[in-house]
Amino acid sequence: MDNKNKLAFGKQNYLIMLVGIALITIGFIVMSMDKEPFGFGALGLTIGPLIVLSGFVVEFFAILRKPK
Repeated sequence: MDNKNKLAFGKQNYLIMLVGIALITIGFIVMSMDKEPFGFGALGLTIGPLIVLSGFVVEFFAILRKPK
């Protein structure tokens, strides 16, 4: 019965998830700051997507991390 009241994630998991969400948001903001037409500059094609991808990697890690 005690396992029924436990949450799937711990506090640390939720903090890591917030960091991942922040990285994804920052990546989209960086992509929107590109001044080249249609976002074909370095910010829109390289830096922004890498930040977004790192945010998704952090989210993946937060989901798979076992709470203590």
